[in-house]
Amino acid sequence: MVTLSIRPDAMSALLSEASTAHPRECCGILLGEGTRITAIQPAANVHPVAHTHFEIDPQALVDAHRAARDGGPQVLGYYHSHPNGLARPSVTDEAQAAHDGAVWAIIAQDDVTFWRDGEEGFTELSYAVEER
Repeated sequence: MVTLSIRPDAMSALLSEASTAHPRECCGILLGEGTRITAIQPAANVHPVAHTHFEIDPQALVDAHRAARDGGPQVLGYYHSHPNGLARPSVTDEAQAAHDGAVWAIIAQDDVTFWRDGEEGFTELSYAVEER
């Protein structure tokens, strides 16, 4: 099983983003290399029903992929919060997922879980927060 690692400042940023956005869903992009998440890039949630759904601002996605092509951190996946739910993929997440192998982080009630969005659906990933 693949174990992700995440920098402590990136983990803190995920929790902060979810708290700040509450009761709306926050969303953004996970950045890093291989199985290491080094940073997050918050993005506007442009979904018209942002209390229960998310849609990452398309320009943020374009910018992140462009920066990766120019030598910046790679786009490993995406994150969003479930303000009144569980830290696992919802039925909506399952229906809208691209099944492209991206990593998803889901934040709910100060809990963060990571998932691989594979061809067969979501698989939970283990992770460790790096030592400072």
